[in-house]
Amino acid sequence: MDNTLQLIDELIAEHKTVGEKSRTLEKAANDVRLLSGLKEAGDTIVRGELLQDADLKNLAQIVNIIASWLETHFQREETALRPAVINYGNNRFVAALDSLLFEHAELRDRILHARMHIGELLGGSLDQERRDASIRDLKAHLEHSRKLLETHAAKENHFLAEISQHLKKTFKRKEKQR
Repeated sequence: MDNTLQLIDELIAEHKTVGEKSRTLEKAANDVRLLSGLKEAGDTIVRGELLQDADLKNLAQIVNIIASWLETHFQREETALRPAVINYGNNRFVAALDSLLFEHAELRDRILHARMHIGELLGGSLDQERRDASIRDLKAHLEHSRKLLETHAAKENHFLAEISQHLKKTFKRKEKQR
């Protein structure tokens, strides 16, 4: 149970950093860096136009770093946290976690969509009008993805705090019974 509490504390710490600011790619190792990476990706697009293809390549790099970190984070929640909640929680906690984990699919799809969108823009096959529209769509997509991720992290943080309290109470009860 101590390992479970430690995992929960680590995940809570990652989620607490969501509101902070960070603008460098090297720091893309937790939620705040992920979210600011998404913000940076959106900010790369200025007034519906990209300055040059180098900006698109930079954008692709940012999204790839985000996707990699996001997948690692989601895997921890899905493969380490879920079994612990099943073992130590109750049906209400399992159902709540499953609902949160279901959101991972949408967030993964949004990142995949952004990658495909960037690839289409880098392909150079769009006329200027479609390219401009595609860039505006990509910016809106990235901004919305960031907002969804912030909301998701806040809900997970609330859940993790609740399950942590539950586990601590359960642990104390078992200690008293010994």
